Amino acid sequence: MIKAAPLVPASPRLEAALDRMRQLHPVVIDLSLGRIERLLHRLGNPERHLPPTVHVAGTNGKGSTVAFLRAMAEAAGHRVHVYTSPHLVRFNERIRLAGDLIGDDALADILEEVERANDGDAITFFEVTTAAAFLAFARQPADLLLLEVGLGGRLDATNVIASPAVSLLTRISLDHTQFLGPTLAEIAAEKAGIVKPGRPVVAGPQADPVAAQVFTDRAAAVGAPLSLHGRDWHVTATADGFRFTDAARRLDLPPPGLAGAHQIHNAGLAIAATAHLPLAIGDAAIRTGLARVEWPARLQRLRRGPLVEHLPAGWELYLDGGHNDSAGEVLAAQLARWTADGRPLDLVFGMLGSKRPLDFLAPLAAHVRRLRAVSIPGEPNSVSAGDAAGFARQAGMEAGDDADVTAALRALAQAAAGAPPARVLICGSLYLAGTVLATNG
Repeated sequence: MIKAAPLVPASPRLEAALDRMRQLHPVVIDLSLGRIERLLHRLGNPERHLPPTVHVAGTNGKGSTVAFLRAMAEAAGHRVHVYTSPHLVRFNERIRLAGDLIGDDALADILEEVERANDGDAITFFEVTTAAAFLAFARQPADLLLLEVGLGGRLDATNVIASPAVSLLTRISLDHTQFLGPTLAEIAAEKAGIVKPGRPVVAGPQADPVAAQVFTDRAAAVGAPLSLHGRDWHVTATADGFRFTDAARRLDLPPPGLAGAHQIHNAGLAIAATAHLPLAIGDAAIRTGLARVEWPARLQRLRRGPLVEHLPAGWELYLDGGHNDSAGEVLAAQLARWTADGRPLDLVFGMLGSKRPLDFLAPLAAHVRRLRAVSIPGEPNSVSAGDAAGFARQAGMEAGDDADVTAALRALAQAAAGAPPARVLICGSLYLAGTVLATNG
């Protein structure tokens, strides 16, 4: 199963190596392929010696799609490497070797090897750690590598894979506009930069037809066979799950193991990808994977732990890392289903300053009783708790601010003293989600 990493501190040696990696470039994000290509050449080009690779880009749903595909492939008996970002609690979460998180000693060894090869040259943290991941993946046998783009696609450090088994494109929305461009078309074009000549590409459902057209044009320009949702494959909700259809299959399936109606689209994209892999993932493995899949901080129910204990008996606590307008729309649909039973819903909210808080919060306002805002610990780019509460009030919510999540939960419980049990959703940032998981143990 795909679970959050246990709350175990990294070894001092590993922490020191990671800290040195962070000092190699003056800015966190500087999109380019030149630096990682130089480093990979010094390392013997491990990216040319990887298992069949599924390369995944998009704004929303990348992590969930990877989680579904991993669960399905492992249910079929395959060994699967996985590369995702960011991590929630420990850096090791980013690198899974044949199903297991890379260990501290192995990760420290490989980071130090990459550090020696880099020889002090300027390179971003994501680039140098991606090179380390490729080295680890090349040295341990596996049947499949699931490779998630970090940011964008065309100039992302993962985009050194010349011939992926299949490229996947998830839903596109406005995010990281300062790096990818101010329009949906420009962002979609950057994401579509992972599409390679002659290699299959599968595109998931899009809220705006502009993105689907960009994908179609890119695939045609490089001669990549495109399987497009709504044209070549379909997913539809049913009374007891969902139906997937393509040219070869019609599968009636149970609900995905991840909460939210949108997850049938992520599951469908994973299923569509299986048709293009050089390994077998049959219908039985698809069903088993749907049931087994887990992915932290995606409408995750927190059932025990110190944070849960701050709420009155009968209350429910959930966690989600969505952080853009598209995620807000998806969450709003889930909140509407939750509040239909009459149970009140409260939010604890925090967000990075590089995001668009009002765009995220506006769809949620109609379903929320009250909101408590927090800043994200350890993140200098966090929106302040006071400003976050101000955005919530602009969206039409009753809002206040607190020092941390614990104080916010206590304030919500106190404000609702004597009222029926409520649901609480902590949301707005994967970085906030990581702090919550660490605090809650």
